[in-house]
Amino acid sequence: MKILSVNVGLPREVAWEGKLVTTGIFKEPVKSPVMLRRLNLDGDGQADLTVHGGASKAVYAYPSEHYAFWRAELPTMDLSFGMFGENLTTEGLLEDALYIGDRFRIGEAEVMATEPRMPCYKLGIKFGRADIIKRFLASRRSGFYFAVMREGIVSAGDALELIGREQQDISVADITRLYAFEKDDVKARRRAIEVDALPENWKGYFRHQIEKQAAR
Repeated sequence: MKILSVNVGLPREVAWEGKLVTTGIFKEPVKSPVMLRRLNLDGDGQADLTVHGGASKAVYAYPSEHYAFWRAELPTMDLSFGMFGENLTTEGLLEDALYIGDRFRIGEAEVMATEPRMPCYKLGIKFGRADIIKRFLASRRSGFYFAVMREGIVSAGDALELIGREQQDISVADITRLYAFEKDDVKARRRAIEVDALPENWKGYFRHQIEKQAAR
């Protein structure tokens, strides 16, 4: 497992549906080493911190393996690394084999897997098509967020080394599955709530859904 590309970008204003929107989804690969800090990479930023960024979503990673799927789906588009707004384009690590709480060493830094990425309208801005949001979620090719446990320098070519695993019960793919596809799997939702590393907003969402189901 390794990092193929490190991608950064600062928020910018773009026109979308007749309005100016500020977004940090435009990322470009960098060749030199970059400092990975608690909330982001140097030279990177998020526009709307109410839904993007923060300690549990400091770094967004996207598997390079998914690009072949999207190039077949969208053959007229130039899909270079960073297209999905990811900070790290990875190789050898997919959502169904990555468990919430898994810890990795990347260069000098250490990170922990926290949650999948849920698409918002700004992905539509990046692709110039609103239908990409539903297609992205339906594909289950979500990518994943990392919290930064130890700051340090990272660069393209660094190994992505698994250094800790607390559980093999709830994967990143499971969170997407329980959110969008198998909403009646109460047992799995209860297991997810017990995973320490799962962010509290996800736990609250699953608790609410369980309570709604019980009240039917």
